[in-house]
Amino acid sequence: MATPHIKLEPTEREPKTDPGWRRARVAPSLAEVYRSVPVSNVQWWRKLLAFAGPGYLVAVGYMDPGNWATDLAGGAQFGYALLSVILMSNLMAILLQGLALKLGIVTGRDLAQACRDHYGRKTSFLLWVLCEIAIAACDLAEVIGAAIALNLLFAIPLAWGVGITALDVMIVLWLQNKGFRLLEALVIALVVTIGACFAFEILLSRPDVGGVLRGFLPTQEVVKNPSMLYIAIGILGATVMPHNLYLHSSIVQTRRYEETASGKKEAARFAFIDSTIALSFALFINAAILIVAAASFHSSGNQGVAEIQDAYKLLSPLLGAGASTVFALALLASGLNSTLTGTLAGQIVMEGFLNIRLRPWLRRLITRGIAIVPAVTVAILYGESGTAKLLILSQVMLSLQLSFAVFPLVLFTSDRAKMGEFTNSTWVKVLAYGVAFIIAALNAWLLVQTFGGWLR
Repeated sequence: MATPHIKLEPTEREPKTDPGWRRARVAPSLAEVYRSVPVSNVQWWRKLLAFAGPGYLVAVGYMDPGNWATDLAGGAQFGYALLSVILMSNLMAILLQGLALKLGIVTGRDLAQACRDHYGRKTSFLLWVLCEIAIAACDLAEVIGAAIALNLLFAIPLAWGVGITALDVMIVLWLQNKGFRLLEALVIALVVTIGACFAFEILLSRPDVGGVLRGFLPTQEVVKNPSMLYIAIGILGATVMPHNLYLHSSIVQTRRYEETASGKKEAARFAFIDSTIALSFALFINAAILIVAAASFHSSGNQGVAEIQDAYKLLSPLLGAGASTVFALALLASGLNSTLTGTLAGQIVMEGFLNIRLRPWLRRLITRGIAIVPAVTVAILYGESGTAKLLILSQVMLSLQLSFAVFPLVLFTSDRAKMGEFTNSTWVKVLAYGVAFIIAALNAWLLVQTFGGWLR
């Protein structure tokens, strides 16, 4: 939706003052909801409420079913030790999502559009392929997680549950037609549901407070132990998700902020507050999953629990009646929530990199089809154990794709020709590049540990 002062010809708008970009024109990201949410110019708290929403859509990706698999495995095998990885991953996420929202607000381009404008056609196509792999891996986790939840709550076979999740495209399309704020409201409601469920689980599990606090302190064992490192990088991939960077840089443009230097500065500030609060909820939920797993399984000798179904079966005997049902309900809410934001991310990436605009229902069916085929195959051939392993593998794949989104993001937001007065300060550049290289180094180490033995 465009306001009267924005020139469209027919779906393109005049560029902002950004001489660092190669192309002269760029189409609005998510044109159907672009600048559709008004921003009050009165009280600051009204402005804060107006900007509240996009951060929660992004935070959903940080608590999807893929996180559950890695957090459960980490807590059951290693107790509270990997809480430090969740904390560091969340701090990285706050920084990177802050850069993504600033890119969108300042330049009017989402990250995919920025890559298409900056790089050559071949490089942009390669980045698009890598991003599509990441989205497919994420979608795979959502499909499996929702199917497992349906199986646990209603005894629906996994293969049928996977098929049912394909119908979510209709929900997304209906919500988008009703307005972006309704979509945000539903997402926030589901996030609150997940948080309430795990607050209940923590009360039942009665974790060791001292152990929890020590778990947030980093330890060298994470790097030295290949098994722990594998789970740790899975947690990193499940927490800092590449498609969320593309998503955030686009959906912040749904706000109708003033396109002046002061207006952009204010918009970036309120959007960062929204993002940080939302990601704090994600930190709580991810930490809660691992804490419940550590307190319930690791301490009781069930250290081999790495599958969501096994966790469901053991929770009620260990914690009491209702624990398993609440766990499955939170999982279903997580799967549904992730589906909503995955649809938007897929649309943004395809339109941004290729400048191809497919109908949302067609784009969603293509993405969901890519995820459903391997999920159904594994569910039929290998059952529950196969889907659990596929969940963790999907998160490691996400982590391996992450650098291909992070480095361009840091590069663009550190370029004065593109960002002007909003260019990253020196300390932000150092911190951002440090995070980018840490992610790349951990992924390289994972490849050596995983495939090194094959080459000997």
